[in-house]
Amino acid sequence: MEVVRNIQVKLAVSEDDHEVLDETFEQFRKAAQHVADYGWDDNPYNITDTKNTLHEETYFDVREELSLQSSLVQSARNLASTALGNCKDRILDDGEKASKPEFKGTVVVYNGRTITYNDDHVSLATTDKRVTAEYVTPVNDEGTPFEDYWTDEWEKAEATLHKRDGTYYLHVAVKKDVDPSCDEESENGVVLGVDLNVDGYVAVTSTGEFLGNADYLNHRRNEHERQRGSLQQTGTRSAHLTIQSISDRFARWSADYLHRVSKALVREAVENDCAAIAFENLKHIRKRISSASKFQQWAFRELQRHVEYKAEEYGIDVDDVNPAYTSQRCSHGECGFTHEDNRDGDEFECLKCGKELHSDYNAARNVGWRLVQHWLKSGAERATSQLALKSGTLNANGRFRPTELLG
Repeated sequence: MEVVRNIQVKLAVSEDDHEVLDETFEQFRKAAQHVADYGWDDNPYNITDTKNTLHEETYFDVREELSLQSSLVQSARNLASTALGNCKDRILDDGEKASKPEFKGTVVVYNGRTITYNDDHVSLATTDKRVTAEYVTPVNDEGTPFEDYWTDEWEKAEATLHKRDGTYYLHVAVKKDVDPSCDEESENGVVLGVDLNVDGYVAVTSTGEFLGNADYLNHRRNEHERQRGSLQQTGTRSAHLTIQSISDRFARWSADYLHRVSKALVREAVENDCAAIAFENLKHIRKRISSASKFQQWAFRELQRHVEYKAEEYGIDVDDVNPAYTSQRCSHGECGFTHEDNRDGDEFECLKCGKELHSDYNAARNVGWRLVQHWLKSGAERATSQLALKSGTLNANGRFRPTELLG
């Protein structure tokens, strides 16, 4: 199975090369627009989006009019072809309105013939000479998408060059082949349960890992809102620009924070040979924490999104379950006694069997256990599905297998 990721890399471009790159942007735009103009028709059935036809009818005209090399002309044609096809589908399949594609931004699509990746720089084809630009790596790239994917393990493929506020960025598609785990344990399905929280720890796993700090996340959000509110009262243009700046900075910080938590969750699943990660269903979470802010609900969605694409690299599924009573049910052995008085804040003590656990850890075990039971009842050929715990696994028949016997 091939997994593809897209990462953004900032480029250090010599001022001497800005002019030729900007000219390449403009000519690439003109080439794509020429193709779009040819392929468009107000009757959607007559829209031409086939690459071969567009190539035959536009290639030589574009080459004669512009100084783009052959491969860049073909990339512009492909971009226009995709845009025309999307318009056609929206009209014919979805019944929506669509107008002829108009290319206005600064973008150039590069392929293997027009871009060369090196260890510390990239070489780009232009309307004239090839331009060399160094990568500007994050000051601290540990745990970032750049650090995860800018390695020899990932093959660098097609890229698009963009220019924003005078700075050049390369959006690179990186890919690798992933072999889903096929050993007996993974086929049968070891599940990692995850409990998410609006306070305390962001995420707690059925293996007893306590990850992130929701209180700190909320504190940073509140500080951001306080600064934003103060600047809004000022009302000046300078204050407005500052608001945009601090909002962008907070958005980047929040995304990176959740990225780190998601990375730790997937690492925990990998280390415990898990075939799946179980979360509470977001719809049910919203009902349970209806008083939570939109930011907290966004954080849950963003965290799960990060986990999903990271887990895919290891052939690990991500599923969700109905979280009803997971915080009130005793997860110890075959007890399962459920009562609202079992939980008191961070403490869980079963009124029936007396088992004492951290309440979030207890909930995470129940979340994972619910997916194990679902697999068993649905006949998904995972009759020996197991829940990953601190010291081993527990299968659907209640049989515990300690860690030292695994492997």
